[in-house]
Amino acid sequence: MLELLKDLWGFMRERKKFWLAPIILVLLLLGALMVLAQGSAVAPFIYTLF
Repeated sequence: MLELLKDLWGFMRERKKFWLAPIILVLLLLGALMVLAQGSAVAPFIYTLF
């Protein structure tokens, strides 16, 4: 996982694609939110957002 992040950062730095960083961050946060809310009582409220 760490090597993947290093490769991704190297790609963004070399090709000047820093605009990808916020997109990747938001996707990771949404994924983590869905995984954490899957088994909780908050799940019905999270799914109404989407």
